[in-house]
Amino acid sequence: MAEALVLVDDPAEHVRRITLNRPAKRNALSNALRGQLFDELRLADRDSDVSVVVVRGAGPSFSAGYDLAQDPSEPLPRAIAPRDGFWSRGLVEGWFEVMDLSTPVIAQVHGYCLAGGSELAAACDLVYVAEDAQIGYPPVRTMSSPDMLWQPWLLGLRRAMEALLTGDSLTGVEAVAAGYANRAYPAERLDDEVLRIAQRVAKIPGDLLALNKRSVHRAMEAMGMRNGIRATTELQALGLHQRSSREYMPKLREDGVTAAVEARDGAFGDYRTQRSDD
Repeated sequence: MAEALVLVDDPAEHVRRITLNRPAKRNALSNALRGQLFDELRLADRDSDVSVVVVRGAGPSFSAGYDLAQDPSEPLPRAIAPRDGFWSRGLVEGWFEVMDLSTPVIAQVHGYCLAGGSELAAACDLVYVAEDAQIGYPPVRTMSSPDMLWQPWLLGLRRAMEALLTGDSLTGVEAVAAGYANRAYPAERLDDEVLRIAQRVAKIPGDLLALNKRSVHRAMEAMGMRNGIRATTELQALGLHQRSSREYMPKLREDGVTAAVEARDGAFGDYRTQRSDD
C-alpha cells in the first residue's frame, strides 16, 4: 500500500481538507505526492457533499517546491510523451486541472511556498497566507524561468519583473498587497481563519459555486491568461538548455540538493541561508 503522502479530513460540513504530508522534506512535490494530491482533488470534485476544498501543508511549510532529489524512476502523475519540454508542460497541465475543477480550492499557505509550491497555490481559487510566509521562485537564479509563470498575471508587470530578476520572496503580508493572496493572518490563527472562510464559501449551493468559479476563469482566459502561461512554459524548457542552467544542474547530483541550493542562495543571504541581521 502506497505511503499516505496526503492526509484527508472533513473538518466542517461540506468542507474537504487535504494536507500535504512530507513535513521532513518541507512537502517537496514528488511525482507520487502530486499523484495522490490529484487523486484526492478529483474524488472531492465528484463528491456532491463537498462544496470547497482546502489544501495545506503539514509541518513547518506549505511546500518548498518540486522534489529535486526524488527517484528518477518514480512515475509521473500524468502520462506525457518524454519529449523536450515535457516536464514543464506536464506540470502546467496539472495546475490547469486544478483550475478546471468545479469545486473551489483554497490554498492555506504558511512557511515556505517556493517554486512548484507557489505554482500549486497560484492554481487554487483562493489563497490565504501566514503573515510570515515566504513566497518566491528562487530557481530563476540558476535554472530557468518558472514552469508556470503566474507572476505577471497575479503581481503585475513591475512586481513580476522584480520577482524574476532577483528570485526574492514575498512575505505573506507583501503577497496580499501584490495580489498573489487574498488575506494574511498570524500563523497561529491561520487554520481557524481558513476554516471560517471555507464554511462561508460552503453556504452557497455547489452548482452556483461551480458557475461562479468558471465565470472568473473564462474572463481570465479571454484576457489571454492560459495562452500566456503556455507560451512561457515553452520558454522555461528553452531555459534548461542555457549555459548557466547546464552548469548548475550537475551540481544537484554531485553536491546534493541541499548544498547546491545553499550555494545558490548564499550570495543573497535568504531562504535557508537567511542571515540573522537581515
